[in-house]
Amino acid sequence: MADRYLRFTGTAPGRFLTRGLGLPQPAELHRWSPEHPALKGEVLHLTAGKPAPAPAAPPAAVVLDATHVRDVEGLADVHAALHPVVRSVAAGGRIVVLGAPLDPADHHQAAAQQALEGFTRSLGKEIGRGRTVNLVRLTDRAAAESTLRFLLSPKSAYVSGQVIEVGEGSGEGPGEGTVPADLDWDQPLSGRTALVTGAARGIGAAVAETLARDGARVVVLDVPQAEADARRLAERLGGEALALDITAADAGERIAAALPDGLDVLVHNAGITRDRRLVNMPVERWSSVLEVNLASVLRTTDALLSTGTLGEGGRIVATASIAGLAGNAGQTNYGASKAGVVGLVRSLAPRALAEHGVTVNAVAPGFIETKMTAAVPLLIREAGRRMNSLAQGGLPVDVAETTAWLAHPASGAVNGQVVRVCGQSLLGA
Repeated sequence: MADRYLRFTGTAPGRFLTRGLGLPQPAELHRWSPEHPALKGEVLHLTAGKPAPAPAAPPAAVVLDATHVRDVEGLADVHAALHPVVRSVAAGGRIVVLGAPLDPADHHQAAAQQALEGFTRSLGKEIGRGRTVNLVRLTDRAAAESTLRFLLSPKSAYVSGQVIEVGEGSGEGPGEGTVPADLDWDQPLSGRTALVTGAARGIGAAVAETLARDGARVVVLDVPQAEADARRLAERLGGEALALDITAADAGERIAAALPDGLDVLVHNAGITRDRRLVNMPVERWSSVLEVNLASVLRTTDALLSTGTLGEGGRIVATASIAGLAGNAGQTNYGASKAGVVGLVRSLAPRALAEHGVTVNAVAPGFIETKMTAAVPLLIREAGRRMNSLAQGGLPVDVAETTAWLAHPASGAVNGQVVRVCGQSLLGA
């Protein structure tokens, strides 16, 4: 649905009026396209505590290395490095701060590195002009390439205020290198099979399209009632459709049977809402949401791992929601289901990597422009759009791009993460 306010603020009268009234002034976001695959401008590399080079032109992005900051005095170096250049970062630009894991044996280092989280989240809320700020905590610097490529590209336009931990790298499996030697960065999923649930329309369709763009053979799974839409999309993408009720007790086994050559990427996107305040919510509304959004995810994941359908080098990307992180009135069922997805990721991720060579992560969308949000009453819809640092709703492709990064063969060091795709929503952390 068109965001008329965003268009209005892009005009001279709109800028004048909204500035005078102190209203939000969203900037049009520059997303990835074949014609514009990269940010326009240079990337400025800084190190806290070292003299900063003066940029010849407004940088498209700034990467600040603060991994060595171990005390409060070191935080002054962070300020000194970014203070002179923040204003010059181009509209739609990026700031990425590199930090280190918190050292449990050194509370001074832990305090300083945790301070970087509050710093980056706060800077993201004030920087404006469509610019984003994120923190990457590095255990293995060499394993961060896919993450930095994503955050420093138009693909991350709606990801801001996030803290992403990058552990020790793995390629096709644990210990086999950070990046596959023959990786094609333009078609990283070439030769791989990806299955997306709930993929006939909306966010699921955008995910399927993006994975296909990256070279994957995509299996479009949706309920039998949506089979016609699923088949049309699969044909357009050169993939195949699978009509299946994901809540069926044997859904995982049926998927495994349909994929005798195995699966490389599993995207749990299928989900429903049945909103009502708890006092008015019948059990059917509660159980249907928990069944689709959580129970089916658990059963299917268990089945595909236990049968070996999803094995070494595989990727699982589940869909959580900011409703599961911050809560939302009228969505106790939905919030519970999406918080359950977060619990699944945090518990399963280390074991799935150790036992199967599979990473497990989640995306947590905020307000995304879909047919569902278009049906939300006007004032609530506008509040959802404006209550984030970018002052606008996201698009399905924003969730899809984040999913594709987590599904990337070079993202083996990103595991157990829940990444919000919400423009740094003002709800929750």
